[in-house]
Amino acid sequence: MAKVKMIETPAPPDDRPISEIWVEYKRTGTEQLRNRLMENYLSLVKYNAERIHAKLPEEVDIEDLMSAGIFGLMDTIDAFDMERGIKFETYCAPRIRGAILDELRSMDWVPRLVRSRTSQVETAKKSLEMQLGRKPTDEELYKKMKISKDEFSKIRKDAGAVGVVSLSRKWFETDSNKDVREIDVLEDPKQVNPVSSVQRRDLKDMITKGLSRAERLIVILYYYEEMTMKEIGVTLDLSESRVSQMHSSILARLKAQLQHRTKELQEESRK
Repeated sequence: MAKVKMIETPAPPDDRPISEIWVEYKRTGTEQLRNRLMENYLSLVKYNAERIHAKLPEEVDIEDLMSAGIFGLMDTIDAFDMERGIKFETYCAPRIRGAILDELRSMDWVPRLVRSRTSQVETAKKSLEMQLGRKPTDEELYKKMKISKDEFSKIRKDAGAVGVVSLSRKWFETDSNKDVREIDVLEDPKQVNPVSSVQRRDLKDMITKGLSRAERLIVILYYYEEMTMKEIGVTLDLSESRVSQMHSSILARLKAQLQHRTKELQEESRK
């Protein structure tokens, strides 16, 4: 995501109360006044970006989160209705967080998280080897890391060992002068079936239709990014139990919608 450059040229000092600037901005909508408002509330973006970043792997760039938050702040300033009597800070904070979380969803940082967790496994393994004088068992490892057995198994599965093979190595000999090499029979795992891709996308759109932003993120992160409830909680700044509760509520609603749709189809077929 492109970094936001908020002000191209220095704006003249404006010492008026922020309430007066709000009134004039809503009347004129000038870019200079909007930039003045953004400068005033930039600390909200910084606070929310730093709070979310503190719970993410170090590989995630806080500047990307800040840029997303600034875009969220810009949209919120334009959409804010002063006549509703709500403090802008109260109205703005969840929308800044939402913009940052949307950016996280679009970033390819989940594989980095896997690598980070794999590194933690290796660190715990070396520590136990020095302590025990032997290779630790899986049970000793996940107890050392203070995680559940299922979570440990998922980390090990995601970080499965990869062998290194020369693509020029002979795979088998033929009657002709040209031998078949590894590269000739290598399957491309990145090749995507376009029909399956479209079906998967349509299914995701259908499932997440009508859900709130947080609910959509839970569905996508759990079923499409294969994150655990605990990891989703860290990402959304929610407790693991709250994520689980929301997930159960989502499934109940989807089940009710499916039953309703099935009933409608049955009634139509009888006509």
